Amino acid sequence: MKSFLLCFALVSISLWGQAAPSVPASWDVSKSVAELTAQVDKLKPVLAQLTPQAWVEQGAPAAFVAQWQSAQQELDYLDQTARALEKQPEKMTAALDLYFRLQAVEWRLTSLAEGARKYQSPAAGEQIAEAVGVHATQRDQLREYITDLAAQNEQQLAVMDREAQRCREDQNASHPTTPAKRNAKAK
Repeated sequence: MKSFLLCFALVSISLWGQAAPSVPASWDVSKSVAELTAQVDKLKPVLAQLTPQAWVEQGAPAAFVAQWQSAQQELDYLDQTARALEKQPEKMTAALDLYFRLQAVEWRLTSLAEGARKYQSPAAGEQIAEAVGVHATQRDQLREYITDLAAQNEQQLAVMDREAQRCREDQNASHPTTPAKRNAKAK
């Protein structure tokens, strides 16, 4: 038990002393996510101004209506996942969820921007395209954060693994295994 506590202390010290990859502080991540949430909130009224039902009457594919409805739902989900990451910026799953949702929203908005240009007005299409451009910067920052967070986690796991292996070796060296006694009756 003593050797386990010693190994645990060494692992903790090793992790504490290691320089982490360039992962921003949690308050910086929370601030960036709050900015993204504010941008999403600004996008909702722009999306609400689109009229894909009228586009269908002009000969547009009916899929635009479904994309528009889906984009509105995705914006709500994006908002929820952004708030979850804002509360727990160190959670890899929350960061990945936000990243994938952001990508899905961008794909839908890009398609809707093309439809808006063709069937509503070029200005409406440009508004959507500009919003996608603003989100691209946030998405790239989020991708970089996820990469750095993954690298940090891998580095910490590697240190813990090395220390665990060293502790096992120390424990085995201090307690050599004795051969099993043979059963005297077996002779």
